[in-house]
Amino acid sequence: MFEYPVTVHHEAGSVWISCDDVPELNSAGDNEAEALLDAIDALESALSLYVDQRQPIPLPSPAGPGQPVVRLPALAVAKVALWNTMQTQGIGKAEMARRLGVNRPQVDRLVNLLHSSKIEQVEHALAILGQRLEVSVIAA
Repeated sequence: MFEYPVTVHHEAGSVWISCDDVPELNSAGDNEAEALLDAIDALESALSLYVDQRQPIPLPSPAGPGQPVVRLPALAVAKVALWNTMQTQGIGKAEMARRLGVNRPQVDRLVNLLHSSKIEQVEHALAILGQRLEVSVIAA
């Protein structure tokens, strides 16, 4: 579900990646494989800007035929789901902290895509908001 389609641009000895769904995504490399690998971190950083600006994180559009995608890691997917659920329900960080019985900085870390939280904590926060995290494994 969290596979963002990207466009690969080739220019004079380098490759760079852009994404229509997340215009803030910028990634580059010496070759396409390197640029796509770097794009994972770049996507997490770009999506973090939406949290900083207190805006919902955009969901990916369907990829075109043969179009490369950048997949978010499982923890980042859970954090995006938590943030977007908070936004949809009008729940701020302070209210989320109250509901979880924790301090506000702990909620800041739960929704920070660049922080390595325990997925169980994110799952618990989602459950408090009436959501259930489901993980599946599929052939690559």
